[in-house]
Amino acid sequence: MQDHRPIIVILGASGFIGTSLVHLLARSPLRLRLVARRATPLPPRPVADIEVRRADITDSSALAETLSGATAVVHLVRHQSETGSWRCSPDDPDGDRVNVGAVRNLLAALERSSSTPPPVCVLAGSVSQVGLHTGGPLTGAEPDRPTGAYGRQKMAAERLLLEHGERGLLRGVALRMPTVFGPAPVASAPDRGIVTTMVRRGLRGLPLTLWSDGSVVRDLLYIDDAARALASAITHADELAGRHWLVGTGTSTSLSDLFTTISDLAFREGGRRSPVVSVEPPEHSDPHDFHSFPVDPSAFSSKSGWRAVTSLEDGLERTLRHVAAEDPQPDSGPLGRRRPPDGATPVPLG
Repeated sequence: MQDHRPIIVILGASGFIGTSLVHLLARSPLRLRLVARRATPLPPRPVADIEVRRADITDSSALAETLSGATAVVHLVRHQSETGSWRCSPDDPDGDRVNVGAVRNLLAALERSSSTPPPVCVLAGSVSQVGLHTGGPLTGAEPDRPTGAYGRQKMAAERLLLEHGERGLLRGVALRMPTVFGPAPVASAPDRGIVTTMVRRGLRGLPLTLWSDGSVVRDLLYIDDAARALASAITHADELAGRHWLVGTGTSTSLSDLFTTISDLAFREGGRRSPVVSVEPPEHSDPHDFHSFPVDPSAFSSKSGWRAVTSLEDGLERTLRHVAAEDPQPDSGPLGRRRPPDGATPVPLG
């Protein structure tokens, strides 16, 4: 008997956002095909049928094999350096090969498949790819003037997606994400972003280091809400296809307030309070580090029905407890935190 359940292909399924999306979609009667270069842990007791493929999606033939019969594809892959940074030098050929070339290979493979109806293709990007915009919250209507190699590469990939959509080859939806944070459902895909990094430092009583005065604001989206946004993009692809959409909470938080809240939450659990310290930016800092990216996600919400439901404090508390359980320290306090050495030196973080 023929199986008519949709096939959802997740490229980058072993990553931070990918594993969270897998755990969400696994609760539904779908067929999931998880594609990544490294092993992808499976969620417990899934309702979905799950197939795992290990493949390098920059290899066009290997990628094409993973897309057979796909109803929808979610592309979450991006180039990362050996240190885990998403930033790349204009001279790094791997940045363009992964961030643009892999999308080009994906679109070419979908074009050859000639599926009816055209498959859904959801591409995850960043709100920062708009460039150094000023003048109020981003709505998605601003002209794009990306700066830096990463922003230009994400824009190039997005334009390729939307051009293929205009030709009727797929239903393309581009979601631009803000700062996403929180605990991943598996230990092999940790959040390496600034929020969880500072939570980890706060639990150890180490200084929380601000570059400059900390007045820069960010929209901080909890990982579960980010996964739901991607799932909503699949469900509402007919209404969303053909353009990019901004995803976020709609609430902006300064880095100074964020770090102070992290320090307060960690202190509440016992131990010494981590000082919030302003330091000189390092040489490798980027103009985006000192630019605010407030987000108005109302356009996406009105079309998809999605909205963020996790408050910043709730998200930080969940992250704090997860990090404490994952990395217990052998000293005092209900979370087992290790006290810092006297005279601990502020460490700037990228």
